[in-house]
Amino acid sequence: MKKIEAFLIVIIVGLIGYLSYDLYGMPIGFSSGNTTELIQSGEEPKIESKQTEEILTEEARVEETREEQEKESDLYEETVTLPSAYDARQNGRGATIKNQGELGTCWAFAASSALEAALLPDEQLIFSPDHISLQNGYDKNQDEGGAYNMTMAYLTSWKGPVLEEEDPYGDGYSPDGLQPVKHVQEIQMIKDKDYEEIKRAVYLYGAVQSSLHMDMQGNRFSSIYYNEFQYAYCYTGEENANHDILIIGWDDDYPAENFTYATQKGAFICQNSWGDEFAEQGIFYVSYSDKLIGNNCTAITKIESASNYDYIYQSDLCGWIGQLGYDMDICYFANVYESEADETVEAVGFYATDVNTSYEIYLMEAYEGSISMEGIRKVQSGKLKNAGFYTIDLKESIPIKGHQKFAVIVKITTPGSVCPVAAEYKADETMASVDVSDGEGYISPNGNNWVQTEEEYGCNICLKVYSKAV
Repeated sequence: MKKIEAFLIVIIVGLIGYLSYDLYGMPIGFSSGNTTELIQSGEEPKIESKQTEEILTEEARVEETREEQEKESDLYEETVTLPSAYDARQNGRGATIKNQGELGTCWAFAASSALEAALLPDEQLIFSPDHISLQNGYDKNQDEGGAYNMTMAYLTSWKGPVLEEEDPYGDGYSPDGLQPVKHVQEIQMIKDKDYEEIKRAVYLYGAVQSSLHMDMQGNRFSSIYYNEFQYAYCYTGEENANHDILIIGWDDDYPAENFTYATQKGAFICQNSWGDEFAEQGIFYVSYSDKLIGNNCTAITKIESASNYDYIYQSDLCGWIGQLGYDMDICYFANVYESEADETVEAVGFYATDVNTSYEIYLMEAYEGSISMEGIRKVQSGKLKNAGFYTIDLKESIPIKGHQKFAVIVKITTPGSVCPVAAEYKADETMASVDVSDGEGYISPNGNNWVQTEEEYGCNICLKVYSKAV
């Protein structure tokens, strides 16, 4: 038999490499379509020691033909003709201009404003970046920066968002026990530098959060890369990203002459978090020639009422930190939960770790100590264009008896990946709150041989279930 071994790779590079310059905050992590892998094929790190451990020996069964998948939750399935210029503010979707002060919380400010823009013009809410930066489950203070994976974990685990009036910014205090006023069910990650897809997301959802390098250390209004008279910025240096902003529009004909170093016309209209004294009341232009604009982009694509489900079952409160797999693009993963009451399973949530991910969802209504694919019906299948977190609404409700263990199983196929399953574990001291005792997760190369991830790897599977009370 061919030996099949599982690997875990770290994609969020430590969350420890932030700049000491804490004005901006430093987003580091997944680059859609180009996963950062810290191992080469053949190297086999275990989670704690980064050394390998064989988890099973079984020949992998890879299907030669796959069922044609129906497309689901595709950010750009809707046909949109994009104009040459667009400004969300002129369409009633301009979020409130905020000021992060001297703290490294740009990532939280950008996320809170992206939420606001996504709901406008129908709902005019102001969300709390203080709560995002202090109640996300990571052991980091507001001086240490952050990353969008922290925001994704915070929102998709329903820790928030809460309103600004419930948790005001700047006092260093965030009250416990606040309940989310909305449930974020989908956040998509756009491939780096894909300007057309970024524009579509802005057009459809109000804003896109992006990273860039801001070269205004010590003076927020002066840089050789910034034309303060035209509010025009274009960084062409070699430094990494150190700041998150919102893209709220674009102008394909914006003059290249307005920038100091641009090589082409065209610019994104961006919202900063340095108050309304910066640039044009907080808004500035970033050239299409900028080295880093359009990197690490996320779009909040599904926000629902906080009463959409009665129960959420999850064990990955810190979200996507690493990845598991069998050195191939196919993997099965599962979580076992115990129902709190008589319920109906309505939806399943998980991460697509790269583009063009196909999935099949199965449900075992009565789990009795082991997972078997025999006799289990497939309840849904589909394909996801972008990486990100998705909630898949089931076409039919599935009843579960109260206080009964059940298992949700996903077969995932992510072309080009060797570790397609998102996992949560303690990668470093900032993730001290990760609790692997609260989960019962499994992975398998073929659906027949399963290994519990908490016992073998000290990690939780990122796989949620949403249900309603009967």
